[in-house]
Amino acid sequence: MSASETLEDEIVLRRASIYDARVELAAGELSPAAFAALEARELAAIALCEKKLEDVVKVVPRAKIARRRRKRLLYVALGAFSVAIILLLILQLSPRQPGNSITGNIATSNATTINRLLDQAQIDVADGDTTAALAAYQGVLSLQPKNVQALTQSGWLDFSAGSADQDLAVVIKGEQQIEKAIVIAPANPAPHLYYGIVALSTGGNSAEATKQFRIFLALKPSKALLTTAAPWLKLAGVASS
Repeated sequence: MSASETLEDEIVLRRASIYDARVELAAGELSPAAFAALEARELAAIALCEKKLEDVVKVVPRAKIARRRRKRLLYVALGAFSVAIILLLILQLSPRQPGNSITGNIATSNATTINRLLDQAQIDVADGDTTAALAAYQGVLSLQPKNVQALTQSGWLDFSAGSADQDLAVVIKGEQQIEKAIVIAPANPAPHLYYGIVALSTGGNSAEATKQFRIFLALKPSKALLTTAAPWLKLAGVASS
């Protein structure tokens, strides 16, 4: 079995694990907390596998991969459809408490998963495991594409990694993620801080860095963010008070 097939099989199995867990959750055989932990773990692992698969695909003829993927996706789609039907039946037949809805339960579960992934990403960053942190942030963005914290932090990690590897595409990807976070939440100081750092780290963008740092300070950031910003503000010659 090739490396791409192994990765694709792992992704399918992990997605199936999430579907099975959802069925068990709906049937009352799995607690919401246990489901959230399992889903967070599987989503992070899937994101990592997909990243590895992208690297493998780059060195394998595209036509061969395309034929193999179409066949596999057919099986996956059929399996997913079957599981979805079972899940729908269970959800319809399971007794519900007054005032509770299916949509509400799923939304609550997603929120719990997102919080767990964000917490795990921070731990990974503290441990120096940026690959795992990026996988966790990608897991968040797969559930909530406009999550400002995930966009900002994954953007910064991508920018840092791309700069270290002199990979312009990754650098640009990081910049775009932080820019998107600013558009979504212009009153959030964190994206402005990191965009300012990005600008300061890029030759000829000191004016943009100064602008972003001043916006950051005007938005009354927390003490923790101010501590992070301090050396960069000093480097840019921007007074913090």
